[in-house]
Amino acid sequence: MAMLAVAGTAACGTTSPAQDSPATTAGPVVVTNCGLPLTVAAPPRRAVALEQNATEIMLSLGLADRMAGTSYQTDPVLPELRAGYEKVPVLAKLYPSREALRAANPDFVYSTYASAYASDAAGARKELGDLGVPAYLSPFSCEDPSAAKDEVTFDGIFAEIGDIATIFGVPDRGEQVVAAQRARLDAAKRNAGTAPDTSLLWYYSGTKTPYVAGHGGLPDTISSLLGARNAFTDAQQKWPAGNWEEIAQRNPDIIVLADLTRGGEGDSAASKIEFLRSNPVTAKLDAVVHNRFITVSGSSMDPSVRSVTALEQVSAGLRANAPTTR
Repeated sequence: MAMLAVAGTAACGTTSPAQDSPATTAGPVVVTNCGLPLTVAAPPRRAVALEQNATEIMLSLGLADRMAGTSYQTDPVLPELRAGYEKVPVLAKLYPSREALRAANPDFVYSTYASAYASDAAGARKELGDLGVPAYLSPFSCEDPSAAKDEVTFDGIFAEIGDIATIFGVPDRGEQVVAAQRARLDAAKRNAGTAPDTSLLWYYSGTKTPYVAGHGGLPDTISSLLGARNAFTDAQQKWPAGNWEEIAQRNPDIIVLADLTRGGEGDSAASKIEFLRSNPVTAKLDAVVHNRFITVSGSSMDPSVRSVTALEQVSAGLRANAPTTR
């Protein structure tokens, strides 16, 4: 079977910025964020998104004109969001420092990763709060792991989009984005062509030490929703460090490749395939022998507006590549 690198054509237009509507000027908004109340006194006007997934959620909500900065781009921005993205100042190639963030004079800060609020990055959310700057963190990546959601779900992603829309006073835009994503999610689930007990290895990065998808992350959820099985769903971490001998023993039917653009060894999908074919252990895997690969962007394997696209791509890949017998 030919290798499948499914393009995100089904996504075209469905994550475009929602239509403009007047911002709500009502009183403070309080949301529960990572187990604690977060109060935003008024719809932000100078928000900073600290990495790409947060940036694209905001852009999908049509909030480019209320962004004072962005940072940490890991993939080319979605084409339908590029016009908005180009209006937003880039504060840093990776995370901005405390000084760079404060120089942007933000009135709201948002990230989908706790690492953005580390002491050597933008600084702790409490520090920002003490300065009068509310800082939101994705419920999937709380500083206190006990406060984080155990599993990444699409309902959780949609709730996060709703939180941001509510904070910015544009709940109608949030409803539009979520409705479009739910429709695509339902269609991809209906159209999945999954053979019984098809196993998927989600290969994120690394050649000497491969990092693969374990239990509770988005790949685990996508596998279940499409009737397949994550080959490492028994691993306790969401992204455990694996080894090739164990992967060979499990011999997955299909390998889902993260196509990362950061340029490291084994980052791109093409370099992953080259390695898998040249390594004596992995060259014998059924998925490698039969060219059963599905390629998705690296950022779509984390909770974001791209997550539905990843599910669509894997759904299409299962129809084309899933073995009919084991």
